[in-house]
Amino acid sequence: MATPLRVLVHGGGIGGLTLATALARRGHTVEVIELRDELDALGVGIIQPSNALHVMREIGVLDDCLKAGFEWEVLTIADPAGHTLAEIPQPRMDDAPSNNGIPRPALAQVLGNAAEAAGATIRFGATISELTDDGQGVDVTLSDGSAGRWDLVVGFDGIGSPLRTRLYGERYAPQYTGFANWRVTVPRQERVRGVVMSTAGQAAKALLTPITEELMYLGTVFPESEDFRPDPTRSHEQLKERLPMFSGPVAEALAAVTGPENVVYSRISQVTVEEPWHVGRVVLAGDAAHASTPHIAQGAAMAVEDALVLAQSLDTAPDVATALDAWEERRRPRAMWVQAMSRAVLKQETGGETTPEEDELLKVGIPGAAHVLVKPY
Repeated sequence: MATPLRVLVHGGGIGGLTLATALARRGHTVEVIELRDELDALGVGIIQPSNALHVMREIGVLDDCLKAGFEWEVLTIADPAGHTLAEIPQPRMDDAPSNNGIPRPALAQVLGNAAEAAGATIRFGATISELTDDGQGVDVTLSDGSAGRWDLVVGFDGIGSPLRTRLYGERYAPQYTGFANWRVTVPRQERVRGVVMSTAGQAAKALLTPITEELMYLGTVFPESEDFRPDPTRSHEQLKERLPMFSGPVAEALAAVTGPENVVYSRISQVTVEEPWHVGRVVLAGDAAHASTPHIAQGAAMAVEDALVLAQSLDTAPDVATALDAWEERRRPRAMWVQAMSRAVLKQETGGETTPEEDELLKVGIPGAAHVLVKPY
């Protein structure tokens, strides 16, 4: 597209900041609005698989991500005592590294700095109050009373997306899977130089993921009732109660958790927007459009792929409508495959009843999925 656009990005998370950087580097005028007061990303750490690192390279922040995180190449499968059962080399996309573990706050800082350096503006403490799309542009009023007109509005505002509700009502509200993720940051053990996954029977899995030279996080998924919330005074004890079957490195990690303050609990839900992901000049991306379970570590990777492909589509299309159609044509099949595969793995690991289609996906397996996802997006 020859004429630079004015783009409003609703949400300053991983996908939104990646899009802001990609667009601003191309000469577009970009403003990110974020309801929080700063880029204090929630959670503990995150895995950046090779396809996500490929995007980081494309927007110029790969070295910063690797410097802030912990690069690794081999997935280790271990028994409940921590004895190695298998070591699985991880594939690469082009010349991007295999994987990088990184603290979420560090990644938010890297991406925020990149967006601002590229020329994007980040505004905190604001959200969209009113929005009118007249076909030629979008008039937006923010919660702080300011207003502006934009050529494109992009919702990277997460699984609870207010913009999705504005566009589609409650038709695509998050659907709880019946499972929740428990995570906590602990000192990295020297032996943990890549993800170590240990299983102990059905529905008992623990992962140790390095995120810096000094730190790793322990993560586990367990079935939880929809109304369950951890006790804020003893969540560390509740986490330990769920993992008594593990010894070795998992037990050592749990021993380092002496209080509730670092335990992060999040319910696992899915979102599938089955209608087009854009209505006029307003578009949803990342978890707002296609949130998946975390079982193949691709949620954030899908968001940053969405961002880069949207920027590329705007490069080549003659107008916004054509760009959005081309973007979704490229992105929907891949994002839906990831969602289906992730849900199938969840069912497989927890003894859930799988469909024939999910059984076919599971023949690929997690190592096979990794190889699928290092192919061009």
